[in-house]
Amino acid sequence: MPSDAIVPTLDGPVLVTLANLAGPVTGRQVHQLTGVGSEAGVRNVLTRLVHHGIVHASPAGSAVLYSLNREHIAWPAVQVLAGLRGELLSRLRNAISVWDPKPRTAAVFGSVARGDGDADSDIDLLLIRHRRTAADSEAWEGQVSRLGEDVMAWTGNTCQVYDIGSADLERHIAVHDPLVTAWRADAITVYGTELRSVLRDLGHRVAV
Repeated sequence: MPSDAIVPTLDGPVLVTLANLAGPVTGRQVHQLTGVGSEAGVRNVLTRLVHHGIVHASPAGSAVLYSLNREHIAWPAVQVLAGLRGELLSRLRNAISVWDPKPRTAAVFGSVARGDGDADSDIDLLLIRHRRTAADSEAWEGQVSRLGEDVMAWTGNTCQVYDIGSADLERHIAVHDPLVTAWRADAITVYGTELRSVLRDLGHRVAV
């Protein structure tokens, strides 16, 4: 997760999870939503954060409900942590928007899209080229290379680009490639036509 760069412990993911919730949840729910660490580890983090006042704990029958204390002096810092993934998506969108040639669609997938990546995770980026754009176009290759360098500078993580043309993507759809299923499940479009719309339209072409 991007928050690991600032808070390299389980505290970071727990704080980000709580910051993105509208209401109180149990410790088990925090663990499930955070997606990292053990349930016992998450509960230990919650106990420590309650002690410091950044998290509220409220009894609810036999359970304890946890919520972030947005009045705490550290809340602005937590807001920044929670917004790091959004900042990355925004930077990708802004960078790709000035490309020439532009992709039909650009989308992140994998751990970044799911929000469960760490310092060793790649930034997985799908680029779908228009039919008129060749993969070996000097302008295209230069843009992709520069973006990889930018992502490394922004995050410290390698940008793993899956660069594919519309015609090749049709073939992946036709053979029911598991990667296409994964893109449908969790990819986040950052530029161009929404990915699921592209997959649906190309799927219709394949079916004809």
